Amino acid sequence: MRRAHSALTLAASAALLVGCEVGPDFQRPAAPQATGYTPEPLPSSTAAADTHGGEAQLLIAGRDIPGDWWALYRSPALNALIEDAIKANPNLDAARAALRQAHELELAGVGALFPTVSAGASATREKESLAGFGLGASSSIFSVNSASLTVDYALDIFGGTRRNIESLAAETEFERFELEATYLSLTANVVTAAVAEASLRGQIAATQQIIDIESQELERLNRDFAAGAANNTAVLQQAATLAQTRATLPPLEKALAQTRDLLAVLLGRLPSDMPATEFALADLELPQELPLTLPSLLVEQRPDIRAAEAQLHAASAQIGVATANMLPQLSLSGSLSTISTGAIFQPGTGVWSLGGSLVQPLFEGGTLLHRKRATEAAFDQAAAQYRQTVLTAFQNVADSLRALELDADALNAQLAAERAAADSLTVARRQFELGSGTYLTLLNAEQTYQQAHITLVEAQAARFSDTAALFQALGGGWWNRTDFASR
Repeated sequence: MRRAHSALTLAASAALLVGCEVGPDFQRPAAPQATGYTPEPLPSSTAAADTHGGEAQLLIAGRDIPGDWWALYRSPALNALIEDAIKANPNLDAARAALRQAHELELAGVGALFPTVSAGASATREKESLAGFGLGASSSIFSVNSASLTVDYALDIFGGTRRNIESLAAETEFERFELEATYLSLTANVVTAAVAEASLRGQIAATQQIIDIESQELERLNRDFAAGAANNTAVLQQAATLAQTRATLPPLEKALAQTRDLLAVLLGRLPSDMPATEFALADLELPQELPLTLPSLLVEQRPDIRAAEAQLHAASAQIGVATANMLPQLSLSGSLSTISTGAIFQPGTGVWSLGGSLVQPLFEGGTLLHRKRATEAAFDQAAAQYRQTVLTAFQNVADSLRALELDADALNAQLAAERAAADSLTVARRQFELGSGTYLTLLNAEQTYQQAHITLVEAQAARFSDTAALFQALGGGWWNRTDFASR
């Protein structure tokens, strides 16, 4: 009776202790108290320019970001390309698989909270000599059959197992947001690559236009030279200028081909399988109303910040695991068996055992202590990495906002420069044809217009690509996607 009472007391004490979890309870880092992304207030809208892509963009504080933000470019071809990329991009598939793996490991960790039950059976045929018992040279042949059921249960007294499950759950959360970061990076890269293609096609078209102008000028100079109205020096200089302009085409075409190859890979295809879809700036509309996430919400919406937070949580839980490993470990075990030289499960063949063990590490050469200190250092490292991720996120948003503001100013100025260069070229050509202007003036006007025209196309494209950069910097609206919860 006393033994039974002691066993009940031990079981009750263990049950009370199971609710204890050593180690720190994770607290989410507080959001930065910043009220803005830049030292001074930003203008509510950008400047406007009288050209495609020159529309003023409004920054609307607190507006939510749509999950398919790229649809704001109003390009069915771009939407289709992104849809294909989401279905077939290998990096996205790898991120999905990593999430599934982390989830399964978390479920496997939960299994440690339950007893393990195993069953076994054996059958042997034996021959035993009886000579050792003074019974002559006779022997006995018999069979031994057994079946057993064993139960082992490690009590999670100090919460080490639960802390490990907490860490595994945080790792699952990390992979979830790594998937979202991959998704965001993929969609932003497709948009940026499509804009880059459109820009390069625009630059190639502008270069071809300049080549046509310079070719016509060379033909006219050749006619004038044949008629004695122009000298050979002007003809040679114009031919050299035309050759230099033609030499700028191959690098642009090379960049275009490489951009097309990049798009194919983003779509999960070989470069030879790239769709015939082509992009021009005229096919894209510049989003004019841009959401601006409040600084206090940015840490909730950036997937890289949420992933860094999950790593911090996992590191915090591992401190509890290491702490619990330094404390007593209590386990219970029991077995029920039947052993018989005949049929099993017969009366009188059953045996059973119950037991418990308590192990307290006393000396392990400092291993457990230093492992605990290592987890504390890992937590400090994760905390520093989290802070750096937050700083980088705010920098990304600030950079994007500045870029949008200055892109608009640059496009406005470049449009004026391009139109002035075009007017100057027209005047220089007319004066040269009338004999009142020099060829050097005409040549300078051609070169100025060439550079201004190319730079204008680049300035137009910058507004489209930097708009995509802002959506990416603000988190991309993953929380508004209907497929997020199912991932």
